[in-house]
Formats: sequence, C-alpha cells, structure tokens
Amino acid sequence: MTADRFDLGGGEPIITLRDVAKSYWREELEIPVLQGIDLEIPAGAYIALMGPSGSGKTTLLNLIAGIDRPTGGSLEVCGHELNGLDDDDLAAWRNRHVGFIFQNYNLVPVLNAFENVELPLLLTGAGRGERRDRVEQALALVNLTDRMGNYPRQLSGGQEQRVAIARAIVTDPDLLVADEPTGALDARNAEEVLALMERLNADLGKTIVMVTHDPKAAHHAKHQIHLEKGVLDKAVEVNR
Repeated sequence: MTADRFDLGGGEPIITLRDVAKSYWREELEIPVLQGIDLEIPAGAYIALMGPSGSGKTTLLNLIAGIDRPTGGSLEVCGHELNGLDDDDLAAWRNRHVGFIFQNYNLVPVLNAFENVELPLLLTGAGRGERRDRVEQALALVNLTDRMGNYPRQLSGGQEQRVAIARAIVTDPDLLVADEPTGALDARNAEEVLALMERLNADLGKTIVMVTHDPKAAHHAKHQIHLEKGVLDKAVEVNR
C-alpha cells in the first residue's frame, strides 16, 4: 500500500512512514507485527487508529512517538528522521515534540496535580517562574485550576485524566499521542475528555494520533485509520 492511497488532506506532513515494518523475536521465532506501512499524516490532523486486538495499533503509535524503533523502513516525525537518532537524542526529541496520554493516567501518586504537570518541564531547563506560569496555563486549559494542590487519590478518574492531558501539553508539543485515553472512564467523563481533545486539536492546532477500540471515541477524530493483521486496511473521513 502506498501513502497516497490514504489521502488525509491538509498541508505538509508532520508524520511520514515509508515501508515501515516491526517484528519481535521470541527466541529464534520472528513475530511480524507491522508490514510495509506507508502513511503521511498532515500537521493539525486528528487520527483514530482502529483495528482488532493484535492488529498493530499500539505498536504503530509507539513507533510514531519514538518509544519503539522499527525493524525496517523509514520514519520521519516533526522534521526528524527517527532512525538516525541515538537513545539520548531520541529521549530529548520526545520531550520536545511529543505529549503522551495513557489509559491509566500514569500520575505520580506522591505528587499533587501541579507537581505532576510540572514534571516534563524539569527536563527543559525552564526557570521556576516560567514553569509555574506554564503549569497554571495548562491546568486552566483543562479546567482544573482549583485542583492544582490535590493529589491523584483526591481526584476522580476524569480529573486524573485531565491532569494527565495538562501534563502532556505543558511543553507545547507538536504531537499528542493517546493510547485508549477513555478506556478507564465512565461515559460522562469519557465525553468530557474527548471534547477536551477536540478543542486541543481545533483551537490549538495540536496533531493528535489516538488508539481506540471505541467507535464513539473514534467519531471525535477527523479521520479513522484501520489496521488489519499489521497492514493498513482503510482510512475513513469522519462526518460529524
């Protein structure tokens, strides 16, 4: 399959995959997970990656986010060829360009909301005043200014996920990656989180790539990309 088969519209691509493959090894047995992935995603896109269990959705997300490395092909994200970066450079690239949103929030339980959101900024060299300003802005965006002193145990699941989203955006990354971001939430909190992600895309122009098995969650994206047995199956534009 070629990238031009999946025309997602928009401007210059922020993500370009060319013949990307990923395999894992179990002793001497090679287990292919992704095969020949060709895809361009333009800046400002909001993509839902869908497919059955084992189709390679999370593996593809991890490659795009620089968490994992492909075993074949080339992968350019946010202007960098990721195959050419060593581990230290790749970690610095992730901290600068990518915000992460996970299903189970991954908040540090001994830190309050402010301190959890501040964590990525500690790696940037920003001064204390700048960190405070940026954390307060991020928490205001997710409507949690009044909870910045609360610890995760004092927050609802929806509030914890909104703190996690504030942490993901506090460094002003180019790309947000989300792995089942509503999987641990009830219907009302899930809708609030998905509406927030829509606003981040529409108002702040954040490119979002989200793995989900939930058609309701996928409907909040602009495009749905389906994988089947490690290959791209189809792309669908969402009509709201």
